[in-house]
Amino acid sequence: MLMNMTEPHQKSPSQPLERPDPPDRDDSIGPREDALSPASFAPGTGSLDRLAETARDYARAAASDNTLRAYAKDWAAFARWCRMRGTDPLPPSPQLIGLYIADLASPRGNATPLSVASIERRLSGLGWGYAQRGQRLDRKDRHIASVLAGIRRKHARPPVQKEAILPEDLRDMLATLPHDLRGLRDRAILLVGFAGGLRRSEIVSLDHGRDDTPDSGGWIEVLDEGAVITLRGKTGWREVEVARGSSDQTCPVHALTQWLHYAKIDFGPIFVAVSRNGLKATPDRLSDKHVARLIKQAVEDAGLRPDLPKAARLALFSGHSLRAGLASSAEVDERHIQKQLGHASVEMTRRYQRRRDRFRINLTKAAGL
Repeated sequence: MLMNMTEPHQKSPSQPLERPDPPDRDDSIGPREDALSPASFAPGTGSLDRLAETARDYARAAASDNTLRAYAKDWAAFARWCRMRGTDPLPPSPQLIGLYIADLASPRGNATPLSVASIERRLSGLGWGYAQRGQRLDRKDRHIASVLAGIRRKHARPPVQKEAILPEDLRDMLATLPHDLRGLRDRAILLVGFAGGLRRSEIVSLDHGRDDTPDSGGWIEVLDEGAVITLRGKTGWREVEVARGSSDQTCPVHALTQWLHYAKIDFGPIFVAVSRNGLKATPDRLSDKHVARLIKQAVEDAGLRPDLPKAARLALFSGHSLRAGLASSAEVDERHIQKQLGHASVEMTRRYQRRRDRFRINLTKAAGL
């Protein structure tokens, strides 16, 4: 089936293996400007020009910045792979894509093979990239589907899961934070992220009020019983309830209100950078990378998993450790955890539950052995 896969893209032996891109083609990811230009269907007018710019803004907002950056890297890597082999990424060729993913799974030389998940992500990036260029990549074509199925069968491994941060771990991490403005902010980040089951990008995207900033991912309303987070997540808008804790030391709502009060935040991004002298909050929204760095630093300072070397220990924890910690420690019905984490299925929620149900029900004894 895969014989003659390279025929549509063969070049003469005299051609070099690597050549620059044609000057009239842009390999960057993004909506095609010509597809949204009024000149393609009508004489240019001020009204149509404004509508075209609005349409381009909406098209750019169709995916998150992180997704667009990932797709851009996927397309650039594929375009470079094609150039080095004297072929062209356009138009889409299922035979060529089949060869590409086979090379990703079993590369020659010292290159590191990609995991099945990474290869599937590359395919998603290529499909989106082709769509932006008015082309369609059929991932169900036999040349792609059969090679991918073989890669899954031969190379698939269980997913590497991050370690869950359990309540006792979180208390130890909170104890390492300083009692200053930065400490108040980071304490609120850890507690709200844990109790809300939030992704790190969701944490830093929150505003004080609705529509405070153009890049807002949601807002928080503090009530007597707790806080209600209206959040734009991967599955759309949802409400997340964060109730008050049993003590001020571990209450996410108390930590949040303390940060807002002392940082004097009543508008705009909630989690922002602190001035160099640590005396006041700046208007600058934190990056989601801050959450990852905060978790790793607090894990190191708290001495979690001392049985492992430092590099292996820190590799176990990430922003997802907060979500996994809530899913693993909350003794409630699974549907409540599923709703809090914003999962479309309970199967996805169970992936976040680290060792929660192991041996709770002993089927061996129940069977009479």
